[in-house]
Amino acid sequence: MFYSSGQIPLTADGDLISGTVEEQTHQVFKNLQAVLQEAGASLETVVKATVFIKDMNDFPLINEVYGQYFNTHKPARSCVEVARLPKDVLVEIEVIALVK
Repeated sequence: MFYSSGQIPLTADGDLISGTVEEQTHQVFKNLQAVLQEAGASLETVVKATVFIKDMNDFPLINEVYGQYFNTHKPARSCVEVARLPKDVLVEIEVIALVK
């Protein structure tokens, strides 16, 4: 099993993506793909995702992007609105995956 830390929209160089919630969510998924690959896992082996969002009103926008990465494989998911996220980002996602 692989348990990821929550991923926020930082680039590999450590730059914060401060754009729209959709842009931030895409960067979070890039980060998730990178850490999963390093662990010998992938989005296809994720069994649980937890999504932390700053504003529940953004859920439809985040869900649209989420569905682009989890379109056929649909792991269990929780989504929680929180008061504040690191670096004041709009979205953070952590996953649990099976290692191949």
